[in-house]
Amino acid sequence: MEKRSPNLEIDNLDMQILSYLLEDATIAYTEIAKRLIVSGGTIHVRMKKMQDMGIIKGSNLIVDAQKIGYDVCAFLGIFLEKGSAYKDAVEQLKKVKEIVELHYCTGAYSMFAKIICRDTAHLRHVLNESIQAVEGVQRTETFISLEESIKRQISLDNLD
Repeated sequence: MEKRSPNLEIDNLDMQILSYLLEDATIAYTEIAKRLIVSGGTIHVRMKKMQDMGIIKGSNLIVDAQKIGYDVCAFLGIFLEKGSAYKDAVEQLKKVKEIVELHYCTGAYSMFAKIICRDTAHLRHVLNESIQAVEGVQRTETFISLEESIKRQISLDNLD
């Protein structure tokens, strides 16, 4: 559990800063400051505060996987033999570089993963040689995505 200082709270200005960054993570702090009519130093201080609070956890470069030869996106329902196998399974699954997301979930599956592969042969190899070989994994169920229709960050416009 992350430790938070009780005097660190987010306010409307912080939310506005986040909104601009979620829209365009490359926007300069000086541009945000200009739009919000505050100093650039204020933006830096607020960003540092939100990083310290764990609200902002770095930044990412978004690569179109298909344009670099990774044509298959699949979702994988993972059934564990028993719930106690979860932590060890996660540690082993972290080593599978094709897994880009992994969630512990409710419902039929113990875990749900998103994997990116070059083609179906690569997908089959990852499933058989990497994922299903993990100790504690009982079986998997695979869903191949035909098209990604929506991909976005959370919208802060409607949060109040």
